[in-house]
Amino acid sequence: MAKVICITNQKGGVGKTTTAVNLSYYLSKAKQRVLLIDLDPQGNATSGLGFDVNEMEMAYNTETGVGNTMTEVMMGLKSLSDVILHTKYKNLDIAPTTPQLANAEVELTKSNKKFVQLKKEVEKVFLNYDYIIIDSPPSLSLLTVNGMIAAEYLLLPVQTEFYAMQGVAQLLESMKLVKKATNPNLKLLGVVATMYDKRTTLSVQVLDEVKKYFKDKVFETTIPRNVRVAEAPSHGVPVGEYQKFSKGAFAYKDLADEVMKRTMEM
Repeated sequence: MAKVICITNQKGGVGKTTTAVNLSYYLSKAKQRVLLIDLDPQGNATSGLGFDVNEMEMAYNTETGVGNTMTEVMMGLKSLSDVILHTKYKNLDIAPTTPQLANAEVELTKSNKKFVQLKKEVEKVFLNYDYIIIDSPPSLSLLTVNGMIAAEYLLLPVQTEFYAMQGVAQLLESMKLVKKATNPNLKLLGVVATMYDKRTTLSVQVLDEVKKYFKDKVFETTIPRNVRVAEAPSHGVPVGEYQKFSKGAFAYKDLADEVMKRTMEM
């Protein structure tokens, strides 16, 4: 049965999608069967694995107006298994999205399954994967709540820069509410420091602050501020394909190892 991890942070620009894409990639390289669910209407995880979001959005211009993305899944028009695509990487699949998903969220508010739509669909593909990674929007939206309810674990990327902890308390409060109301099995898998530069006092101080707050929940692996990590999405590939000997690639490989270890122990 798959281990379902929702990667979330209501603050944008913290490396959430980058972490989702590269963690999924390195889990698949470790011979784990992985499904990456792109639940962020920006569609960056989709394009980060080489799919053209604009082409997918053009597919809506048909008589039915129905495509093959997470929009249809969240609106209850298609099953998750109907929209899953194989990537060019062995063991790695994706459930893609386009900006149309933002419209689906509006429609979702009218549904009596608005909180559990994703969970219902994820449960149908549990046995097909070892890991299901959910890339959620950078906000505490209905889509994010769906991700939390569908998941067993939360993974929180925190940027080691000023205001790093901004909004974290609210996010953890939302996690508690979800856990109490609908998903008692939800656990914080860990916090990963992103864009870390050990040469700067600020990065070191912020990481110390994060460790004081989250204690042993902080991953040993830190993701460095690395130009190769930043460049890879523009080429539609994970950093391990773009420059596998870069510091960023080594870091995400180490993070994948830590994630596998923690999910086996928890």
